[in-house]
Amino acid sequence: MLSKQQQRNFEQQGFLVLSELFNDEQIAILKSEALGIVDAFDPESSRSVFSTQTESDKNRDDYFLSSDDKIRCFFEEDAFAKNGELNQEKHLSINKIGHALHVLNPVFKAFSQLPVIAKIAIDLGVNSPEIRQSMYIFKQPKIGGVVRWHQDATYFYTSPQSVLTFWFAIEDATLENGCLQVDKQGAKFPLKEQFKRFEDDSTQLQTLVDIDWPTQDRALPLEVKAGSLVVFNGVLPHFSEANRSAKSRHAFTLHITSADAQYSEYNWLRAAPTAIKA
Repeated sequence: MLSKQQQRNFEQQGFLVLSELFNDEQIAILKSEALGIVDAFDPESSRSVFSTQTESDKNRDDYFLSSDDKIRCFFEEDAFAKNGELNQEKHLSINKIGHALHVLNPVFKAFSQLPVIAKIAIDLGVNSPEIRQSMYIFKQPKIGGVVRWHQDATYFYTSPQSVLTFWFAIEDATLENGCLQVDKQGAKFPLKEQFKRFEDDSTQLQTLVDIDWPTQDRALPLEVKAGSLVVFNGVLPHFSEANRSAKSRHAFTLHITSADAQYSEYNWLRAAPTAIKA
């Protein structure tokens, strides 16, 4: 599937961009299905907000921690007014849908099982790839929140490190609407943190290496067209700015690990993985 040059680029940079890999119809089907899930969601059933600010990483709520085998909607941090009412329509208030779309929703399940996804994972060194998590991210206009510098292996710790993130652009991602930004020098960045969940469901964001996050001058924006795939390794530092534009930035993501790697007992997500085949 991938050329030797693409594999070398990934090894050197920690990420790979495959422009417009999926067609308009494939992307439109995912977007329509996500909007349908939001339309059916009762906003009175939960007020759970998703944020990547440090304090929230230490205090995930039960609604989040028990979502590994469910399909749940999470609000943007700025979705609510002081009186508790939504500031805008429901479909413009949701931060993301997670975390078992690839298991429980037929449309997302079919997409996640496309052989091309497994082939790319295998070409990038993942033996016997397994999906651990899926998310549909909205990055809503005007209120799409900042996603701080982080590494995905923090949340999907394996020995050896094996997690890859597959980030599918459902809409054009630009600097204006908060595209992904990665560390130009991050391919060999050490794993800085580990997010741990204990038996009593308390959590801790533990510092593993006392090192500063990259400075802004090392941030490389990845502006991509809808249908593109960005795949990156678990130690690549990345973030995204707030979206204050009038355009959303929808994306679908999968976190994939190797069945040959030891999955940490302290990882927050404990649902059984889903094997994928090329």
